[in-house]
Amino acid sequence: MSQRADASQCGGVVVEFESDDIRDARANRARSIPGSALIYLKGPKFLIYVSGALSMWGDRMWHFAISVFLIELYGRNLLLTAVFGLVVAGSVLLLGALIGDWVDRNPRNKVAHASLFIQNISVTVCSIVLMLVFSYKQRIEQIWDGWLTVVCYTVVIVLADVANLASTALTIAIQRDWIVVITGYNRGHLAGMNATMRRIDQVTNILAPLAVGQVMTLASNVVGCGFILGWNLVSLIVEFFFLSRVYRIVPALSIKPPVVEVDQVYLQRMERRMSHGESNVAQPQPQALTEGNCNTSLHLKEITNLPLCFQRFRWLVSTCKDGWRAYYRQPVFLAGMGLAFLYTTVLGFDCITTGYAYTQGISGSLLSLLMGVSAITGLMGTVMFTRLRKSYGLVNTGIISSCLHLGCLLLCVCSVFAPGSPMDLSLLMPYINSNSSTELGGMASQRQKHTYPLRGGSNQPLLPDRSSIHWTNNTVLFDNVPSDTAPESYISIILLFLGVITARIGLWSFDLTVTQLLQENICESERGVVNGVQSSMNYLMDLLHFIMVISAPQPQHFGILVIISVLFITTGHTMYFLYAHKAKRKRRLDT
Repeated sequence: MSQRADASQCGGVVVEFESDDIRDARANRARSIPGSALIYLKGPKFLIYVSGALSMWGDRMWHFAISVFLIELYGRNLLLTAVFGLVVAGSVLLLGALIGDWVDRNPRNKVAHASLFIQNISVTVCSIVLMLVFSYKQRIEQIWDGWLTVVCYTVVIVLADVANLASTALTIAIQRDWIVVITGYNRGHLAGMNATMRRIDQVTNILAPLAVGQVMTLASNVVGCGFILGWNLVSLIVEFFFLSRVYRIVPALSIKPPVVEVDQVYLQRMERRMSHGESNVAQPQPQALTEGNCNTSLHLKEITNLPLCFQRFRWLVSTCKDGWRAYYRQPVFLAGMGLAFLYTTVLGFDCITTGYAYTQGISGSLLSLLMGVSAITGLMGTVMFTRLRKSYGLVNTGIISSCLHLGCLLLCVCSVFAPGSPMDLSLLMPYINSNSSTELGGMASQRQKHTYPLRGGSNQPLLPDRSSIHWTNNTVLFDNVPSDTAPESYISIILLFLGVITARIGLWSFDLTVTQLLQENICESERGVVNGVQSSMNYLMDLLHFIMVISAPQPQHFGILVIISVLFITTGHTMYFLYAHKAKRKRRLDT
């Protein structure tokens, strides 16, 4: 009070200074709001988000369009699409470990730039080939007695497969490695970036196919190819610039632990053993050790005497074997296997479930609405993941997510036995008793009862969900069933979609949990190869889902597929429960 009184007597100088300080603080706060926003927009997180959004949008558009293009090229037949799906799944299954090993052995910027360049250029060249085929299809079919058409189909499938392999490498590099380094190994920031990337993926999964589908519908397939071509060229430039800037402003990305060659490690170990054996010649050696040294020297001579191509092939096989061994010895092996088992399911918004919905009288507009609701529940799962991880820890988050996922899927099991379910186990009997011609005739007559005339609208747009194999399943199940067939009751289909939609909350929360467990527990030098093997496992289990659908293709079999899917999912979550039990017991022993 005395200071204020003195100040008032002296002309209020202190009061004036105080008001200036307040104004300056307010001005600084006002300037800091756009300033902090500008810093965030120039920061590595935002650049990774934009780059990831462009990449995911391009991937989703291409995955949708290539499936439709292959159907159109082959006269609305699913053969090319099925071949493409099997080639993509088989290549990732066989080459996943090699891709991951390549990611580990090379600098981060070179891996990202090479993967980005190969992916976008492959899609660009493939789009050009498709534009030429669509424009001059009749002329091409007359050249070389139609063999030029086969060559074009082969080129399209090979280029699309190369693009998918490059996309796999880019995903491993950015979402499994770069993000960990950018967050400074901070678990909270890592969970936030993982959740944001998954939200971007959920949104693009819905909007990107709709966008390119509208272009193809309103214009033509040639215009659709041109649209994808232009998008990939622009995306290539923007992503290349953004990733280069992130690499420059995050110095830790340039530091990478060296990976020792597998052959060098093997040869050095063998040489040490041999030298150790020579230094101890005077000492009595067991016969087994002597024989082992002889065999080792012979083995080394065999390696050096092999031709270069065979040495390279031997190195590739050894790399794959070591990659799978590295995956098996990880402490999070059971968690990763549990996630892979979740891919063997028909309980997702892929074309199998949508095809089944059409047979039950669900319209396309209602299905689009349900897909939008499922996207919202998927986003809710990402939000729930961040909240649960902060409150209960990462391992407990996976347990809660697993229980929620399984609980919601019980509604799908109930739908199999609810009124309106078309399940008919008698349809499986002809497949079992098909040894005689009479039984074969009975099978044909039995299946004829459930066959409907093929309609043009049965080939519905492909809606990729999690991996490329889903693109191949469009109407394989239900291409002979009219879409206006109405069931006696809608209780079964309501329970099915209620379970599928609500289960996505637990599904995506669980997926994020396992993803972060892999990021946190895998050493940096093996991060690529282990995640490559994880991708291979995902595709392997998805192939089982593909075979499962082919084995029971009728809508009346869908209930059996639902039960088998729930069994696989339950097995996957059981593996995670075992991992959680071991992790908690180890933590108690350490403390």
